[in-house]
Amino acid sequence: MPRWFNISGPCIPEKHYMLSATVRLPNLTRLIRQESYFVIHAPRQTGKTTAMLALAEQITSMGEYCAVTLSVELGNAFKDDIGSAESAILATWRRKITNRLPSELQPPDWVEGPPGQRIQANLSLWAQHCPRPLVLFIDEIDSLENQVLISVLRQLRDGYSERPKNFPSSVGLVGMRDVRDYKVASGGKERLNTASPFNIKDRSLTMRYFNEKEVVELYQEHTKDTGQVFTNEAAQTAFNLTLGQPWLINALAKEIVEELVTDTQITITAEHINQAKEILIVRKDTHLDSLADRLTETRIKAIMEPMLAGDTLGNTPDDDRQYLVDLGLLRREPNGGLVIANPIYREVIPRVLTQGASDSLPSITPTWLNKDGELDIDALQNAFMDFWRQHGEPLLSTTSYQEIAPHIVLMSFLHRVVNGGGTLEREYAIGNGRMDLCLKYKKVTLGIEVKTWRDKTKDPEEKGLDQLETYLARIKADYGWLCIFDRRSNAPAFIDRLQTRNATTKKGRNVVIIRA
Repeated sequence: MPRWFNISGPCIPEKHYMLSATVRLPNLTRLIRQESYFVIHAPRQTGKTTAMLALAEQITSMGEYCAVTLSVELGNAFKDDIGSAESAILATWRRKITNRLPSELQPPDWVEGPPGQRIQANLSLWAQHCPRPLVLFIDEIDSLENQVLISVLRQLRDGYSERPKNFPSSVGLVGMRDVRDYKVASGGKERLNTASPFNIKDRSLTMRYFNEKEVVELYQEHTKDTGQVFTNEAAQTAFNLTLGQPWLINALAKEIVEELVTDTQITITAEHINQAKEILIVRKDTHLDSLADRLTETRIKAIMEPMLAGDTLGNTPDDDRQYLVDLGLLRREPNGGLVIANPIYREVIPRVLTQGASDSLPSITPTWLNKDGELDIDALQNAFMDFWRQHGEPLLSTTSYQEIAPHIVLMSFLHRVVNGGGTLEREYAIGNGRMDLCLKYKKVTLGIEVKTWRDKTKDPEEKGLDQLETYLARIKADYGWLCIFDRRSNAPAFIDRLQTRNATTKKGRNVVIIRA
């Protein structure tokens, strides 16, 4: 049976296109030899489990250690019932150990004991009977919560001093987040603000994404099996859109070879990659849907909202910013600035936020198209003004992101415009005080600069015109809109502040200033 691109669960070499499972992991040799306890964290669907399973098998096969990867995910069903969680965890561990290790390395029968001590007792028993030092990778550790999580961490910490003869020599906690962000609803807190009760960790490490060369190599695995070629431009486009996020790299290819281009005689091009990208974004597959669900979290909203508006992050806690990086929503650029993790996420996030407003929109007749089906810019401007006059104010309440509510409603309207055959691209960056939108419809390109006028700030028109000038030059457009949303507490009434006028930039580009 031919292999396929995998987007669910660990990869299996016989079934899935994949590269060396451990090549993207940091080198753990020193930590294991130093009998260290450590954390490996990376966003969901990056290949952590696949890599840890392969690493454990590799370590065991070398004959010096007994290594195994075991999950605690089944304990998630018992958030505060420590005894039941331990029973579920130990039962699944027994099954996995039997399948993954030779009989001489397997532990004796698990022993019973009081809740809160059974994992420590059985790991101790296993270490005593195992002929080799025991290396344990505990996967999905951050699926545990509350008292169950605290109990497991404390049992590991308590046994730490007994290693290597009476407890695992080295333990790696594997999950999506670092220890400080494990969910604990106790003591008035929602997470561990310090490493305690796992203050024995030596290092927190992460697993990197694919680089450009590895994307090419992965896609070539498909070519080896089927003869179907991905052009270099296709692989480069996939990398540019995803910046190497493994699930996205696989999902793009899977959509193409299984749905868009099933004839293996047809070469896969950059255009196919772009088509697959649009399909994934609109369909919001599991990975993208779970990503979108997090946007309502208070910690995430506090950072995403000013980012989308182009504002500074103010005094948001450093831990909260790092939390979004750990989740894979944001990434740090080489100069230290925070940006959305990749271009696909950059599209998914605003589309999710506009969904409520989009669903609330009335039926809108596309009066912005001429008799030839081309976009009439003047008609589009009139249509938007009529729409905003009738529906703008009530639609502002359809999102929890109130600081950028006008942006969201504007984008919802523009999505109706491009659904007929165009695209809407967005750019935003911290500290620029703006959102840039590029609407493309057949031969027409419209650049839109979105600014917000808030209390204690001056009218943003002058700066906005300069920024629009720069943006239009970058997207090679000769015409644009400057949309200024007045959000001051003493702003005129909604209907009174709605106005438009023509203007000219310093370099002679004709633009329209829309105030709302």
